[in-house]
Amino acid sequence: DASASFEVFNSPLSEYATLGFEYGYSVGAPEALVLWEAQYGDFVNGAQIVADQFIVSGLSKWSQTSRLTLLLPHGYEGNGPEHSSARLERFLQLAAQENIRIVTPSTAAQYFHLLRRQALDPSARPLVVMTPKGLLRLKESSARLAQLAEGRFQPVIDDPAPHDRVRRLILTSGKLYYDIVGHEVREQHPTVAVARIEQLYPFPVDPATALVSSYPSLQEVVWAQEEPQNMGAWRAIRHRLEESIAGRVPLRYVGRPWRASPSEGYPTAHVREQDRIVRDVFA
Repeated sequence: DASASFEVFNSPLSEYATLGFEYGYSVGAPEALVLWEAQYGDFVNGAQIVADQFIVSGLSKWSQTSRLTLLLPHGYEGNGPEHSSARLERFLQLAAQENIRIVTPSTAAQYFHLLRRQALDPSARPLVVMTPKGLLRLKESSARLAQLAEGRFQPVIDDPAPHDRVRRLILTSGKLYYDIVGHEVREQHPTVAVARIEQLYPFPVDPATALVSSYPSLQEVVWAQEEPQNMGAWRAIRHRLEESIAGRVPLRYVGRPWRASPSEGYPTAHVREQDRIVRDVFA
């Protein structure tokens, strides 16, 4: 006998519709910095049509671009396969002619300066940011106020240790950096340096070349990633890494082997595999 009305509305959870709206808004309001954040990186899978038809090819097809920024959680945290990966390899495959920017910032300061650069850069391009959830509360990835007030985004971050005795240089990106430098075996390898490639496209060829050249006693370079060998950044940037090394030393891959699924999706198996990757880096 209630006299009040009761109404139920069901709105569709459609990343396709949402990302299409955000792209249109960013084009219609070029003075605005529009950011679309997915709860999990794989949510962009449902909006892939917008990425393929508009975000990555709009400049080539219609001379139309935007500052639209995609914040896609990406990092192996022991979650299910889809929630582990924002399909970094897919965006790297779509990257050409400097149509988009793809970045994996590893610190809060890098993230801040990256977004500031995205807003102020006179050359507007869509930005894809791989943002590991594991770094949100990680003390080592935090920033001081001075680091936000000063400085700028760095496409490559070197190891702060002295270079003269380094024999092996590990290059990586994202949260795996902290897994490597924080592992129990790290202190047993004083001749190993760990550097970060923060910008994956356009690849920072000159900074990467200068980085490798700064190690006079180098004997090996290792690219380390969490993703399987047929995923992640390896296949897209291998030729760039080889170009930076210029044949001085061999280049080795460390990560998950070729897989059809992004990750294990089982916490115990995930921990074992992460530990195996880090130990292989130092082996």
